Amino acid sequence: MNQKQFIALPGKRFRFADHDPDSTDGLKSEDHATELAAETKENLARLQDIFHAHEDHAVLLLFQAMDSAGKDDSIKHVLSSVDPQGCKATSFDEPSKKDLKHDYLWRYVQALPEAGQIGIFNRSYYEQVTSERIHPDKLTEWKLSAAAEGGDKLWARRYQEINNFETYLTANGITLLKCFLNISKNKQAERLLERTELTEKKWKFSLTDLEDRRLWARYSKVYEEVINRTSTKSAPWYIIPANHRWFTRAAISSLILETLKGLHSRYPIPDKEQKLDLSKAQTQLKKELRPAQHPRAR
Repeated sequence: MNQKQFIALPGKRFRFADHDPDSTDGLKSEDHATELAAETKENLARLQDIFHAHEDHAVLLLFQAMDSAGKDDSIKHVLSSVDPQGCKATSFDEPSKKDLKHDYLWRYVQALPEAGQIGIFNRSYYEQVTSERIHPDKLTEWKLSAAAEGGDKLWARRYQEINNFETYLTANGITLLKCFLNISKNKQAERLLERTELTEKKWKFSLTDLEDRRLWARYSKVYEEVINRTSTKSAPWYIIPANHRWFTRAAISSLILETLKGLHSRYPIPDKEQKLDLSKAQTQLKKELRPAQHPRAR
């Protein structure tokens, strides 16, 4: 799968109208995607093991989307394809009292993946330039100084801070995969209705989902601006079609696979000292495993 097709190109104006949430990139059906999934899963497990062995980079997979676009489903799929020991998923709900006493990036820094790990953010610091912009009451909960509360200047400053933060992360070995799951308004209505009807999904439903749905146009406009201002060469946004869950899973798995392949494709090669240690260990262990030499009977 060609991942470049999903990138919101830095310097080129991004519009949701130019990205089809129904796209399946040539995959004909869920059955077709399932046929490819087994091979992808096997390759992903192998490459993650190699990636973990090197311990010189980290990958941060970040999800943003409208409600019901499939963030939870995508995360479950990713976790089912990799070794949980090398993967950490963090969901960010409303900030705690402790979070509110710090700068808005503080709690996200605490959850960054360590070298050799794949980190997953279910929502992220991008809530601080989307949800907080649309719901100003959330913004006032932070211990902001009067100088920091400044309308459009605040958002422009935060875009720059986020770009600087992501530049810092990528310069220090964290590869960012920023995924916006692009769902249509009609498909969202179908999935929200599904939440009210299916036993296994009713627990997810909240009336705030409907309140935010009424703000669809506003959210779309804000997200377009955010993506235009923060899709950079080192940390671009990937706009993943999300009307078909099976395609969303396939696209994300492919994105992770290609990313890991680009970082490392072979296990680390032992250096001279390690080779010497391995040789000594082999000699000692082979002696221990050698059958005991019994004296001949006289």
